[in-house]
Amino acid sequence: MESKVLTGRTTSTIAGAGIQLRLRKPFTRENVSFISAKSIGNVSGGGNLIWGRQLRPSLLHEKSSSSLSMVKISSGKRDILVRPIAASSEGSNSSAGEAKVGFLEKYPFLITGFFFFMWYFLNVIFNILNKKIYNYFPYPYFVSVIHLGVGVVYCLVSWAVGLPKRAPLDSNQLKALIPVAVCHALGHVTSNVSFAAVAVSFTHTIKSLEPFFNASASQFILGQQIPLSLWLSLAPVVIGVSMASLTELSFNWLGFISAMISNISFTYRSIYSKKAMTNMDSTNLYAYISIIALFVCIPPAIILEGPKLINHGFADAIAKVGMTKFISDLFWVGMFYHLYNQLATNTLERVAPLTHAVGNVLKRVFVIGFSIVVFGNKISTQTGIGTSIAIAGVAIYSYLKAKIEEEKRAKAA
Repeated sequence: MESKVLTGRTTSTIAGAGIQLRLRKPFTRENVSFISAKSIGNVSGGGNLIWGRQLRPSLLHEKSSSSLSMVKISSGKRDILVRPIAASSEGSNSSAGEAKVGFLEKYPFLITGFFFFMWYFLNVIFNILNKKIYNYFPYPYFVSVIHLGVGVVYCLVSWAVGLPKRAPLDSNQLKALIPVAVCHALGHVTSNVSFAAVAVSFTHTIKSLEPFFNASASQFILGQQIPLSLWLSLAPVVIGVSMASLTELSFNWLGFISAMISNISFTYRSIYSKKAMTNMDSTNLYAYISIIALFVCIPPAIILEGPKLINHGFADAIAKVGMTKFISDLFWVGMFYHLYNQLATNTLERVAPLTHAVGNVLKRVFVIGFSIVVFGNKISTQTGIGTSIAIAGVAIYSYLKAKIEEEKRAKAA
């Protein structure tokens, strides 16, 4: 098919396509050598070739079903080639997209590494500062409230500025989160009671038994079958903790029992978390849990430690370190607590469960090692060996469990 366009005394012919081109000037050797035109719509079906200005804006994003690469225009003595620029446009868009890829997007492992570093760093700093506070202010219930209170204020400020945007919470979600928050509060308070009573390294050694309680709850409460390999990997954990406890120089029953209650509480928190699955993002979810847990922790702090704090607790702490340091210590320990927990959750979202499990074990090793160095805790040889055996058992268990979970997901997919 041939379509002819008359402009003045010049006739332009586009062969092989039903296209009309309205030219502003007749073609001459002086004013035309090459035309760049954009194909809009299906050219073979009667689309437009636009030259100079856009005629049909609504069609700019339509794709052409034909692959028109070159159109020949006969004008007087000279043939003129009109080349659609759709392909060129795609190429420029592609190159622009590549140009927009930043350094961090090109190397995402750097961001993941930063998350791990900050997770470890904040956790170590929290444990050291927390223990230093207990050395001159031994009130774990009140300090637990401070931990959660600072975190809640941080969440409220973040919501106020829209980073992140607050997710709505309905009554059903609230009912599902209350058991999770109660277990979180109980586990947090009893952990702090243990931190205040015994060495940080010993508390973390006892808390390495948490996988054993998780496996027991999964088997006997949830009815999930735990493979024999996982049970065998937990044997070194139990043996190591037993060895460390028997010769721990800072051992006392309050610290030991509190750490065990913490393990059980966090185990039930995991159970209730599975039942309270929600589409809410981790940042908002942790914020709501922290708010509910704060209200759970306030009454026992007032009942058990309120009178002591009013009579002499605050005065003694201020006399030892001063008002400014006392307030700043409480603020920063609360901030470090919230941030390291939030980063732990964000890191889990960025890596595979296996990587996170190994990272969690290494984090505990870092905390134990740094606490021994900073506080100069003397440990017996048997305690050191027992702690090492327990950590090794946790590492083996975490590796096997994450491996099993990955295989389950692969089969489901």
